[in-house]
Amino acid sequence: MMQKIQRFGSAMFTPVLLFAFAGIMVGLTSLLKNQDIVGSIANPDGLWYQICYLIEQGAWTCFNQLPLLFVIGLPIALAKKAHARACLEALVTYLTFNYFVNAILFMWGPKFGVDFTAEVGGLSGLTTIAGIKTLDTGMIGSIVIASIVVYLHNKFFDTELPEFLGIFRGSSLVVMIAFFVMIPVALLTSWVWPMIQGVINSMQGFLSSSGTFGVWIYTLLERLLIPTGLHHFVYTPFIFGPAVVEGGIATYWPLHLSEFATTAQSLKEMFPQGGFALHGLSKVFGSIGIGLAFVATAKPEKKKVVAGLVIPAVLTAVVAGITEPLEFTFLFVAPALFVVHALLAATLSAVAFTFGVVGNFGSGLIEWLSLNWIPLGKYHGSIYLLQVGIGLAFTAIYFFTFRYLILKFNFKTPGREDDTEEAKLYTKEDFKAKNQTDASDNVAVSKESKASKVLELLGGKNNIVDVTNCATRLRLSVIDETIIAPDNKFRELGVHGLSRNGKAIQVIIGLSVPQFREEFEKVMEESEVATTK
Repeated sequence: MMQKIQRFGSAMFTPVLLFAFAGIMVGLTSLLKNQDIVGSIANPDGLWYQICYLIEQGAWTCFNQLPLLFVIGLPIALAKKAHARACLEALVTYLTFNYFVNAILFMWGPKFGVDFTAEVGGLSGLTTIAGIKTLDTGMIGSIVIASIVVYLHNKFFDTELPEFLGIFRGSSLVVMIAFFVMIPVALLTSWVWPMIQGVINSMQGFLSSSGTFGVWIYTLLERLLIPTGLHHFVYTPFIFGPAVVEGGIATYWPLHLSEFATTAQSLKEMFPQGGFALHGLSKVFGSIGIGLAFVATAKPEKKKVVAGLVIPAVLTAVVAGITEPLEFTFLFVAPALFVVHALLAATLSAVAFTFGVVGNFGSGLIEWLSLNWIPLGKYHGSIYLLQVGIGLAFTAIYFFTFRYLILKFNFKTPGREDDTEEAKLYTKEDFKAKNQTDASDNVAVSKESKASKVLELLGGKNNIVDVTNCATRLRLSVIDETIIAPDNKFRELGVHGLSRNGKAIQVIIGLSVPQFREEFEKVMEESEVATTK
């Protein structure tokens, strides 16, 4: 069971690795569009602004289409065979599922408590997936559907059918079976999901009238519900709806900036509702602490690799307020840490609010600068200095808390995956041999030949049950772990190490592992063809 959980967790990296670049581009273009920062060149009618807007819209692709990314990305890692076909099956099935939900709610929406005539977004609980109006099930919906498809793919893809039914083999058979499975799944979703959304909606009135405690609960739920997509129901009524102020905080705050900027009266007295837009504090200060903890707890030989993964994710969170690259890095391998993150984020917001910090701080530093610090710094600079002080204190709290829990419970965060390779001191001869091997491998050994040699050291194609990968490792299940070559044989090929846990084997490749896996599977297929001839 643990092996399956770790396999699922590693699959999350497939789409998550796309987030860092997209987040940085969103942050940069938002900055370059802001007249308070770059001046009149960012006039909305000018070419500069229009080019930035164009680039920004493309950069939002990953975040606007998260469900589709996960429904396509998971089969790449979880399917045991024909991964590309599994991705196509998952996409078609997910779209079919949403078309079924669309039809069910169109015909019987009131029976399920859904007003299907409402506009998508806001409190309607509806969204659009690839042009299909459907329930907003967030990433939970895409992950569930992708998991069902992967199961069906692994079970039925190789099913032999009579010759006259040959057209229905492979992906066609999987999609046919999934088609009928999606009918009850869509019915169950249409019945259960609106009730879950209703529970979230009922919390809004309580939160808006509960002061500091309300801010704490609000931020806790906003963080905790991110994996489900239901966090939209927490923050949308406050930030974009009328839960605490007409038009929402996102509209009210900019419209009244000139008023706030010309008086030294406490911002909390003028706009206490701004406490419900402090959830971005953890995106900046918390993300830094989490990233430092991941690097600090990584094994010494893996710190550079982990830093390469963590630094872009932290920058994306700090600059643009997009935390998925960081949070999904540990969410599925150490969910307890995500709960701790939510608790600390809530406490940070509540403490800041208690000391008078309010405003539009739902995103990253770009929004902080343009909508808070720069226009209001003259009269409210002291409260912002206090905000930074509180934030940095929580950066330290995040760091020490995460570091303690990771070490205490041996959470398999990046750089801490199981590795049973025996520690040893290396001689001068070992060093020379390694340098010679690295030089020859880097120049003379192709990816394909390296993959072929790794396969041979693992006992050959017939010893491999399935293959997947995480951010830096090739993960395999084998039939007989005793015939695998010693670790030093792998190191001679330039492999960073080997982790053995019974029949679960991990070959430590580095950040190039996705490309290596493709070559490895190609070699396996060629080996199978050669064997059958």
